[in-house]
Amino acid sequence: MSNELEFLGSRVVRGKLSRRDFLGRAAALGISAAFANSLLDRAAHAAGPQRGGTLKAGLVGGESTETLDPATTNNQVMGAFARCWGEKLVDVSEKGEIVPRLAEEVGSSPDAKVWTFKVRKGVSFHNGKELTAEDVRATIERHAGPESKSGALGILGGIDTLKVDGDDFIVTLKEANADLAYLMADYHLIIQPNGGKDDPKAGIGTGPYKVASHQPGVRATGLRYDHYWDAEHFGFADQVEITTVNDSTARTAALQSGQVHMINRVEPKVISLLKRVPGVSIQNIGGSAHYVFAMQCITPPFDNNDLRLALKYAIDRKEMVDKILRGYGSVGNDFPINAAYPLFSDDIEQRTYDPDKAAFHFKKSGHEGPVVLRTSDVAFPGAVDAAALYQQSCAKAGITLSVMREPGDGYWSEVWNKKPFAASYWIGRPTQDQQYSTVYLSTADWNETRFRDPSFDKMVVAARAELDPAKRKAIYRDMALIIRDRGGAVIPMFNQWIDAISDKVKGYRPMPAGELMSSLALISCWLEA
Repeated sequence: MSNELEFLGSRVVRGKLSRRDFLGRAAALGISAAFANSLLDRAAHAAGPQRGGTLKAGLVGGESTETLDPATTNNQVMGAFARCWGEKLVDVSEKGEIVPRLAEEVGSSPDAKVWTFKVRKGVSFHNGKELTAEDVRATIERHAGPESKSGALGILGGIDTLKVDGDDFIVTLKEANADLAYLMADYHLIIQPNGGKDDPKAGIGTGPYKVASHQPGVRATGLRYDHYWDAEHFGFADQVEITTVNDSTARTAALQSGQVHMINRVEPKVISLLKRVPGVSIQNIGGSAHYVFAMQCITPPFDNNDLRLALKYAIDRKEMVDKILRGYGSVGNDFPINAAYPLFSDDIEQRTYDPDKAAFHFKKSGHEGPVVLRTSDVAFPGAVDAAALYQQSCAKAGITLSVMREPGDGYWSEVWNKKPFAASYWIGRPTQDQQYSTVYLSTADWNETRFRDPSFDKMVVAARAELDPAKRKAIYRDMALIIRDRGGAVIPMFNQWIDAISDKVKGYRPMPAGELMSSLALISCWLEA
């Protein structure tokens, strides 16, 4: 029986037998549909990736103000599309290890102050220009420059000099940083011709797909690049297409109807329904991602730490995990680090909902009247419902939380990082240094809480230079307490990534670093023939 099904499965993979006929034969043999589908999946993987077709994704997060400049990428649509047309020096594997990409070798001096990246030969940009170490140098220089508005600016602040020696790109740091290779995996640091200095919005990179079209907030498409250097591992579809679908119901309907093959940010409340849809599977995994209500510490009334503490004690974290995440996540503690990081300190006291302490700090702050919180459907899955729960828990502490629901289009350009109290989310980063440097360092362009503390900044630098893991962990513990007790981030929960895909998609495996295989799904997966 098993041999017959394996034979029939191989025929399905080769396009000689329909999936429906295969499942019909399996049923006749008394084999469950779940087991029969697993046999098909094994047969598809054994046969290897198949080429051809148009792989389509329906994603939340796009907006009409977005551009192809990787320095300003701040939503999932542009992040996923950048993975299609661009590449970085290195990537980080699902096990947290450095994976060479445009740099074929990475090395450092014993004191971790001088780093050398050997740039890969035989790689060409989509405009035909050959990749050189000078393109790499110019790229990092653009993102780290004094006029930079790059989301990677915060992690590049320790650079002293950048230089090229033949095929080597050499970074000399002001202070040691054992994590520099991980920083080069930041999704903003797409290598562009001349660093993107000529036209950063052109969308010219070295990835498996070249940009065919981009309608901001609507659709982005890429065509397979015939001269891609790593076609054995990436870029199996003839074409990739991302459609912005910010409405959760519409996104789910697009997957069910076959208009798209994969969607991101499935709301936990609809998972049980989607699991019953034929031809659709849920893909979920936990990691370092978290949801945030960000207060700007320099803007009244949030410049008062007692008010910030009041709002931290006034949120019922367990209720949010139960009702918003429905078990697909865990409770947060107002700092952006959890057990996904190897140097996480698990002995920090968990902050819990305490209306009495919230009322005490609110009264001590001297603030009167409502506190305005802005939210949107695109902030994170369930963000509007989460704000409503927050409003209710605040009310029990005598705090009036006024919730303003903002439109999805323009939220990331006009509300996030601009308004003083707004819902947000973070995918997390491979290292604690990168997370803190991107979001909490005083000079970081993406410091959404405007937390500025010279002593904290010094600790960030000290942790980078500390090569002893135990000492480094101790510094990170102190940093976590500062953010938890004095910062502007209310972090109620760490979420799981929850995607949904069609059974026509093969090669999909959830990755803890981010949704849609950390944005690799469109270039890593293929369509069943």
